[in-house]
Amino acid sequence: TADFVAQAIERAVEKSNMPKGVFNMIYGNGVGEPLVKHPLIQAVGFTGSLRGGRALCDMAAARPQPIPVFAEMSSINPMLMLPEALKNRGEKIAQDLADSVVLGCGQFCTNPGLILGIKSAEFSQLINNLTDIMGAKPAQTMLNAGTLKSYTAGLEHLTQHQGIKHLAGNTQQGNQAQPQLLKADVELLLAGDQLLQEEIFGPTTVVIEVEDKAQLIQALQSMNGQLTATLIADEADLTEFADVVPVLEEKAGRLLINGYPTGVEVCDAMVHG
Repeated sequence: TADFVAQAIERAVEKSNMPKGVFNMIYGNGVGEPLVKHPLIQAVGFTGSLRGGRALCDMAAARPQPIPVFAEMSSINPMLMLPEALKNRGEKIAQDLADSVVLGCGQFCTNPGLILGIKSAEFSQLINNLTDIMGAKPAQTMLNAGTLKSYTAGLEHLTQHQGIKHLAGNTQQGNQAQPQLLKADVELLLAGDQLLQEEIFGPTTVVIEVEDKAQLIQALQSMNGQLTATLIADEADLTEFADVVPVLEEKAGRLLINGYPTGVEVCDAMVHG
């Protein structure tokens, strides 16, 4: 796929009469470090893991002439499931949410990795529906063996945590990624547990139940910055939870209402890749 895209860009460069060499596609593991350290490189753009991005930032800062790094790293893209919306269309929300989580084997930087809802019969039913749907989702092939290895390792960390419960999904093994659903104690988020702040790149999401709106806001305030945040809400929800929006504005580059972050439109409002 990368080669096809590169060829298309090269054709566009030629048709636009731009200088040869204005675009290059370089393949191979470990090529990032020598590129970042090369004296002719004057800026770096990066999309990927928090660990990888920090490593590049450190390399760039350590140069005799430091250069800027523009990094898009490790977003869990929280989704807020508000009460009236769940009462009126909970089953459809569960189906659409599951479809978003597994789209493209979960290999989107905007994949919904954290689902928040207020304790209620409707949110409990959403979790039950989501458990059934996610449990029936088939395994998928990931981009490469390294991506699958990282996904498997991330799942192991989550499932071994005492405050996290596994709800749905077959055992992760073999050469494909198994969709997974987990549930975490809200206290982990409030305490700043870093495991819940780290992106699991693949078809997995974590649900968290909060006691009330005050605890919901507290949970959001404890989160790191995000590419996207989503409100699943009806009109009454938007009125009752209006004070949640300013919190999300400070946390996320893009706020969606009644959509799903894996299907965002490419437009002027987009501030992420």
